[in-house]
Amino acid sequence: MRLILSRKGFDSSAGGCPSPVLPDGSLCVLPIPDGRSGIRYGDVSYAGRRLGKVARDLTGGRIRAGSGAHLDPDLVRSSIERSEGWRPVLGQTGSAQGHLRNQGVQTGDLFLFFGVFRRAELWQRRWRFVPGARPFHAIWGWLHIDEVHRIDDIPQSAMEWARYHPHFHGEPDAGNTLYVASDSFRFPGSNVPVAGSGVFPMLENHRILTDPEARLPTRWRLPDIFYPETGREPLSYHARSDRWHLASPWCYLECAARGQEFVLDMEAYPGVADWLERILESGS
Repeated sequence: MRLILSRKGFDSSAGGCPSPVLPDGSLCVLPIPDGRSGIRYGDVSYAGRRLGKVARDLTGGRIRAGSGAHLDPDLVRSSIERSEGWRPVLGQTGSAQGHLRNQGVQTGDLFLFFGVFRRAELWQRRWRFVPGARPFHAIWGWLHIDEVHRIDDIPQSAMEWARYHPHFHGEPDAGNTLYVASDSFRFPGSNVPVAGSGVFPMLENHRILTDPEARLPTRWRLPDIFYPETGREPLSYHARSDRWHLASPWCYLECAARGQEFVLDMEAYPGVADWLERILESGS
């Protein structure tokens, strides 16, 4: 099984700001803007809250309720109205999909989604980021791959439940790929079933990737089971040894600022499966 740490949601280049952590500690993941998408921010609910006002306030009006939203990955049934047969999905294309293909990502592998977040508050009836609060990377969802489809190869009469998805509305693209979630799965050596996809509704310290002492969100603190000892292929995009520092029970990583998909072969890192099981226990 491969683990793919997948960067998704608002950031400084896509959306122009972090996604907010609301005052009650809930994560409010903002999908990136997409003018070609038929989905609008005002259509999308996250934890019962419409995203139009949140996006408008935090972007100073650059993004409005009527702006197109790239709802991808799409993991929560209640986010928008659904057709019968809907399943959680992720679309990918371009260089990011090329990297997944080169890494051999396939059915049975696991996406773990992270994004950049910052604490927010209501001030004078508008959402704003808490002054002085620093942005950080945190894990917010997952998808275990059951099916992989090249979108250009899907017959027009097939997968009608997925036709709303933004990756069906671009130009023909041989690399445009759709990943469909499993209903459930088990980690190697475990008899405990895990939901095939989901989100973490609340911020928890053990799902924060950024070192709490760091100024930049890309300075990560991970369990030492991720440290690439001699003979183990490191997390993709992070082969340089000077990116890593071991100080058990942690290891520290200077995370690549570019790149969406970081892939790890879990066969070489058996302790990661136990860590993931604990992470996913609190998902929904």
